[in-house]
Amino acid sequence: MKIKSLRSMLSLAMGGFTATLSLITINAQAQQTINLGHTLSDSSHYSVGADAFKKTLERLSDGEFKILEHPSGSLGGERAMIEGLQIGTVDLVITSTGPLGNFVPETYVLDLPFLFESYEQARCVLDGNIGQSLLDKMGEHNLVGLAWSENGFRHITNSKHPIRTPEDLAGLKIRTMENKVHMEAFKQMDAHPTPMSFPEVFTALQQGTVDGQENPSTVIVATKFWEVQDYLSLTGHVYSPAIVLASPILLNDLNDEQRGWFFEAAKASVAATRTEVSRLELDGVKLLRDKGMEVETDIDKAPFQKAAEPAYKIYTDQYGSKMLGLIQASDC
Repeated sequence: MKIKSLRSMLSLAMGGFTATLSLITINAQAQQTINLGHTLSDSSHYSVGADAFKKTLERLSDGEFKILEHPSGSLGGERAMIEGLQIGTVDLVITSTGPLGNFVPETYVLDLPFLFESYEQARCVLDGNIGQSLLDKMGEHNLVGLAWSENGFRHITNSKHPIRTPEDLAGLKIRTMENKVHMEAFKQMDAHPTPMSFPEVFTALQQGTVDGQENPSTVIVATKFWEVQDYLSLTGHVYSPAIVLASPILLNDLNDEQRGWFFEAAKASVAATRTEVSRLELDGVKLLRDKGMEVETDIDKAPFQKAAEPAYKIYTDQYGSKMLGLIQASDC
C-alpha cells in the first residue's frame, strides 16, 4: 500500500509538473518578439523613443508582444530597413525622412529648407490633419505610418573652417541624406552634396572622404561627431522629422485591439523622443563646446534661405504645390 501511495503521489507530482511545463511552453509560444530597428546609438533620442514604445506595448499587451531593439544600423541603413518593412523582414523602424521620399514622394515637402520656423509650428502641422494625410499615404506604398516623431532642426558641421555664410560652403564635400531636395539646396550654395547611408558617415568624416555633414544637434551628440569635426554652425536650415513605421505584413495579422496597441505605443514613443530632443537642444550645444567644437550661433539665416529657394522649384515642378500650400496656409 505504501508503494502504491508513493507511486500515486509521484504520478500527481509529475502530472502537475507536466501541466506547468505545458503552460510555460504555451505562454512562450504565444509571446511574439518584434524587431525594432534604427540607425542611431542606444543612448540616442531614437533609443529613448524605442524604450517608450517597448514599455508601452509590453504593458498594453500584458507581455503578448516583446520588443527587441536593434540600434546603430545593425539591421542596415534606413533605406534598407524601409525595404525590409515592405517585405516583412523588419517589423518596426524609427527613421529620418531622408530616404522616405524614395518610397513616398509626397513626404519630400517636409524636407524643404526653412519650411518651419519653430518646433511648435512643425509639431502642430505633423500632429494635425496634414500630418495624418501624409501618414495615410504610407499605405499606398506598402508601409504603415504609425506616428511622426522628431530629430530636430538640422545644422552644419565640418572639419575645414567656420560656416557663417553660404559662400563659406563653396567647394566643401558635405554628406547629405539620400534626398534630392536637400542635395539641390547644397548645390545652390556651391557645396558638393555627397549622399551616403548614415552608418557610413562617421568613418567617411574620419578618413576625409567628406569634409562635413548636416544633422540636428541630437544626432551630432549621439554620434559623437565632435571626435571627427571641429566646427558647428547653427544654421537650422531644415526641420527634420522622424517617423515610426511598421510592416503591413506584421499588422495585417493582428486584430483591431492589437493594432491599437501599436499606435498607442508609437504615441508614447513620440512624446518621449520630443522631450529628449527639447532637452538636447538646451544641453547639446554646451556639451559640444565642452568637447572642443567651435560653435557659430550668430548666423544670419536670410542669405541661406535665399540661396536655398531653387529647391522649392525642384519640388513643385515634380509634385505640385498643393501640399506645400496647405502647410504654408496652416493655422499652426
